[in-house]
This record gives sequence, C-alpha cells and structure tokens, in this order.
Amino acid sequence: MNIAICTLFEGNYHFGVAALSNSLYKNGFRGDVYIGYKGDLPYWATKSIDNKSLNWEGAKTLELASSLHLHFLPLTTNYHLTNYKPDFMLQLWEGLAKEATGMFYLDPDIVCEVKFSYLEEWINCGIALCEDVNSPLQKYHPKRVGWRNYFQKYDLQLNFKNQMYVNGGFIGLTKSNISFLKNWKHIQELMGESIGGLEKSAFINCTPLAEKDSGDFAIFGKTDQDALNATVELDNQIFSFAGKETMGFQNGLVILPHALGSVKPWNYNPFKSWLKGISPRFVDKSYWNNVQFPINLYPAFVLSKMKVKLKIVSFLARFYSK
Repeated sequence: MNIAICTLFEGNYHFGVAALSNSLYKNGFRGDVYIGYKGDLPYWATKSIDNKSLNWEGAKTLELASSLHLHFLPLTTNYHLTNYKPDFMLQLWEGLAKEATGMFYLDPDIVCEVKFSYLEEWINCGIALCEDVNSPLQKYHPKRVGWRNYFQKYDLQLNFKNQMYVNGGFIGLTKSNISFLKNWKHIQELMGESIGGLEKSAFINCTPLAEKDSGDFAIFGKTDQDALNATVELDNQIFSFAGKETMGFQNGLVILPHALGSVKPWNYNPFKSWLKGISPRFVDKSYWNNVQFPINLYPAFVLSKMKVKLKIVSFLARFYSK
C-alpha cells in the first residue's frame, strides 16, 4: 500500500515528532510523514530545504536515512491543533497525499513499537481506533445520551455501536473510508458551536473545559476525542477496535504507547517522579529508546545518563511505587 503518515505539533512537542519518526523508521516505514505545525521549526530540522513542489506556502522537507521524508507544513488555522486532525487529513488527501491509499494520524506523544506492516494490515480490517483509558462508556452513559440529544437538533442520528470509548490520538484508515473524516470534521464544526469555537481545547488556561460545563459528564469535555466517538455512532462503516493495552493503558501487547497527562517523556524526571511513587511508564522508556536514529535528539552522554536513571528508578520502583 501507499501509506501517508501525519501528525501535528507546536512548542516542545517537536521532541515527540522526532521520536515518533525514528520509531516508524526503525519498524520499517519508508515514505512521507506530513507534519503540520505552528511556531518555529525545531533545531533538529535545520537541514530541511524549501520544497515548492508541495504547493504549500513555507513547506520544507527533511530527507533522512533511506527514503524517509519529513514534510514540515506551517499552519495558519486558528483552530487548536487537537481539533484540526480531520481537516488536516482531508487537506492532505485532497492535495499532497492524493496518491496515498491509506493514512495514519498519530499524536506526537505516541511511539510506534510494532512492525509497520502490522499497521498496514490493521486498516484493511476496518477503520483502526484504540480504546481510551476512560473507556468504557455504556449505551446510556450521560455523555452518549448527550451526544445523541445534541446532534439530533441538527438532524443527525447517532446509533450506539458498542461501549468502547476510543482515544483521539490515533486513527488509521484507507481512502475508501475517507467519508468518515468528512463526518468527523462536520461533527467537530457543530461541536464548536457548543464549546465556543474550535480554537478551544480540552484545557483553557490549565482548567479542564469540562469544569465549565457539567464535570465528567460534559459531552465535549475532551473536544476532538468526544467528537471522534460521536462520529463512530454516526458513521456506518466497519471499525477495527483495539483494546486499552494497545496504548499502554493496561497490561498486554503495547504497540502504540501514548504519553497521557502533562508530563511528557521529554520532560520526564525519573527520580522526582519516583519520590512521588510514580514508576517509569512504558512510553517513557520507549521514547528514550527512539531518540538517536535517524534523528539524533541528544548528545550521547545525555542519553546514556537518562538510560542509567531509568534502570535505577525501575529497580527502586519494585520496592516503592503507587
């Protein structure tokens, strides 16, 4: 298959973009990674060159190792990037990646820990989605009932599929399923009328958006993620769901470890976290195992020191952890 990868970032999330790209390359992906961003290019991308052939203002391309091309695409949208995922994917499929037969979006705080051929096979089973840590939500959970009531006002009928509530950080699909992205985009635009615009994320000035509504039952407290789950109820295509273990939220085969929360692996302090009783996560170790090639993020001594710290704290966590 001709597969395109895409992600979105701003600020120090560029560290995650690099580790994600390295992990994809290590697991056999060769091709194009489309990176939408706000702000400045990261220091590790200074060798990228202007690429007018992409027909995207300000686009630059960084060619790495053998046949891995990172395309940096500056964005001008006022949307918060978490709400821009379906728009970005559609824009790529209608332009730069129009020849791609399959596409994956991954948040930049995800690392790939499985051969890429597995992911290719997955999207041939249906639209690939991963269960979230907050799953399940039963058929008559207040969120689900709230989505159905809200979208009914717009003559959209949502129908319960199953109790799984999926994470908004990953989606994979073939081009034959592109209508799902159109539906997701439409659902988000309607959601924007409820949350005060798609420039808002799940957190406003570090305060959860849900607190401004109805707490944990806020129907759009997770913005894009809630919209994604509502779209699953709207859409009639085939879905291929993977469980919580997929992103490392419970024991099992972890293939796409996802760093939830405010402490990202590139900001992680092993000893400080251990003193709070927090053990190193799978995703923390995975990140630091993917920061060297083909993108070299840190000097060798920094990487060596961190790996020693992780080993020590992992040992200490056997005796003291939450």
